[in-house]
Amino acid sequence: MVSTLIDRNDRFLGILDRLSSKSVEDYYNPYKLFEWPDSLPEDMWWMSPELTTTHGTTATERLTGEQLHALSRYESLNFYSLNVHGIRELLIDVTRRIHTKGFETPSEFFHHFIGEENEHMWFFAEFCLRYGKIYRQPGGITAEAPRAEVESLLVFTRILVFEELVDHFNSRMALDERLDDTIRAINRIHHQDESRHIAFGRELVSVLFAEVRRTSTEQELNDIAAYVRRYMTYSFETLYNPQVYRDAGIEKPQELRTELLASPARAEFERSVFRKTAKYLEKTGIIR
Repeated sequence: MVSTLIDRNDRFLGILDRLSSKSVEDYYNPYKLFEWPDSLPEDMWWMSPELTTTHGTTATERLTGEQLHALSRYESLNFYSLNVHGIRELLIDVTRRIHTKGFETPSEFFHHFIGEENEHMWFFAEFCLRYGKIYRQPGGITAEAPRAEVESLLVFTRILVFEELVDHFNSRMALDERLDDTIRAINRIHHQDESRHIAFGRELVSVLFAEVRRTSTEQELNDIAAYVRRYMTYSFETLYNPQVYRDAGIEKPQELRTELLASPARAEFERSVFRKTAKYLEKTGIIR
């Protein structure tokens, strides 16, 4: 049924064609594109300070300039590590569905998507391994899907939420002249590709949800909405990594995480990061 809905959706078919063509036109070789300096200066920002987890909180006032730069360095590495882990998971989920029943039509774009995401994972991992480390994958959250249609909806909604979270950071750091050129470059390139992936993801999620809504009970729809909200909060809170605070030389890192998560600044930060995402999900009806 999903395939029928897609094939009858002229808007989606047109978007698929344009995005696939754009992927071909914008293709680049990441293995030749980037110039990796031997090291990056430690006495500068590695992440825009407004995007660090202590920004706007009283914790910032307790930290020295050196500690704030160190924090931005390790939060940068954590952010790219989250990309590595998140991309690996989404590649598994998309690969399971390419050229399968119900996903025949978008499979051509899936090929571009898989290829681009694999290259993203490579250059994020390369950055981490050259200039620090890959942080461990955080624990996830699970949901029992009553049937395959709901499972696919949750998969592609998670992918969309993850991509929109990441792109919020990419689009800002790509333009931040306080950052090293290497950092700006990887954020700029990722934002370029993610704009296509997000456009595709929004259209696909809308089609998948239309079918799920047609065949679901009110309780099932409420469960989907609750899970998506939990996933959004979980995704955002992975930015608050106590190992990052420990590596930055901050005492009592777990206590700092608890303090930051309870801060009014965190709530406002989360709203700003997911402002467009929440508006889309509410308009679509996925969250109430």
